[in-house]
Amino acid sequence: MLEKRDFYINGAWVSPAKANDFAVTDPSTEEQCAVISLGDKADTDAAVAAARTAFDSWSQTSREERMALLEKLAGIYDARQEEMAQAMSLEMGAPIDLSRAQQVGAGSWHIGGFLKAFKDFSFEKDFTATEKTLLEPIGVCALITPWNWPMNQIILKAIPAIATGCTVILKPSEVSPLSGHLFAEFMHEAGFPAGVFNMLHGDGPGVGSQLSSHPDVDMVSFTGSTRAGIAISKAAADTLKRVSLELGGKGANIIFEDADAKAAKAGAIRCFRNSGQSCNAPTRMLVHKSRYNEAVEMAADVAKNTHVGPASEEGKHIGPVVSEVQFNKIQGLIETGMAEARLVAGGLGRPDGLNRGYFVKPTVFADVTNDMTVAQEEIFGPVLSIIPFETEEEAIAIANDTPYGLTNYIQTQDDELRRRVARRLRSGMVETNGVGFAQGSPFGGYKQSGNGREGGVFGLEEFLEVKAVSGWAAE
Repeated sequence: MLEKRDFYINGAWVSPAKANDFAVTDPSTEEQCAVISLGDKADTDAAVAAARTAFDSWSQTSREERMALLEKLAGIYDARQEEMAQAMSLEMGAPIDLSRAQQVGAGSWHIGGFLKAFKDFSFEKDFTATEKTLLEPIGVCALITPWNWPMNQIILKAIPAIATGCTVILKPSEVSPLSGHLFAEFMHEAGFPAGVFNMLHGDGPGVGSQLSSHPDVDMVSFTGSTRAGIAISKAAADTLKRVSLELGGKGANIIFEDADAKAAKAGAIRCFRNSGQSCNAPTRMLVHKSRYNEAVEMAADVAKNTHVGPASEEGKHIGPVVSEVQFNKIQGLIETGMAEARLVAGGLGRPDGLNRGYFVKPTVFADVTNDMTVAQEEIFGPVLSIIPFETEEEAIAIANDTPYGLTNYIQTQDDELRRRVARRLRSGMVETNGVGFAQGSPFGGYKQSGNGREGGVFGLEEFLEVKAVSGWAAE
């Protein structure tokens, strides 16, 4: 069993102020695989103090100094990819092939995007002939990251914060802490100055709340549930710190009459990826009535033929969901769906042949209406709801009828229709015809999906203050 009780504070690995052991569970086996310690206020205060002390000098370093360290970090990340893949697969149940290609790969992709953006980023702009606008680091930043895409979110926060001259305290999810612990090792190996990067293990009510309300923290960047995002915003309000939130989603995948023949198949596969544990998953499939029966049959076939197995198993399949809490929540929502809509694949319980582990059957509901629980609530498991529509206006209305606004999807060969609908969807991102987003593209949402944007130039700007200086140059 792995023992990862120490925290990384002020350039060194240190023991917790007091022991508070927390068992990390392998979701494929339901057995303990590691132990960490949850921090308390003394640990939080020490990490914030280290970051505050380091900020004055780090914020004044040159772009070249920061770039050299970030490039060194990128090299270490690439060299130790297999360690990271194994850590994420163990802690949160990502199948090892998916962990190597997509979980680790997401980190590499975003590091590369930030290095490109940072290389030519302008921290000074001439507003008039005599007035200068300066973009300066906001200060000490608390980074609170989730368990479902650990490296994707740690990289999206830590790299731009540090690149812009901020100092940080990372609190990875206590459910999947091993990858965050390993990332701290990478930062130490890269040689960042003491206090620039700090890492604490802890839970939301403990370290998470302490960081959110701490008077010496200037910004909180959080990814997780909308419920937790609201709590963090309230905790941060007393000190008026900046809060950047990337929260839940209930993406609509609109399949028009002329869509590609395999659009429904591709949408179901995308919904089930990472065991459905993605905030941007297309979990509501909106299908034109002329293609509806075909789409239902196709999605049900995908569900029935999606192999579910342990994270350590090679090949294409989906693994468990992350925890017993998540498993029970998903089972409850599937049961609700079975009373609301027509179950065409999956359902309650584990897939056949699996009697341990938090494995969920890929599940498809048909004849869903958008007022049903399974259409409104973020399930965060491999569960797809299929809704028919007749007109463009109806499709747009259904897609927008949600408290969330992260990612929507459009499938049509009519370019004018595709662009017209994209303009009317109330979401931070709209993916069309399966074309992925470019490196450095802004990631974030509308409404209860949060605020702020991550990735590339947009991610750098998130950690900067704007200062206007008059009389910079003489007339």
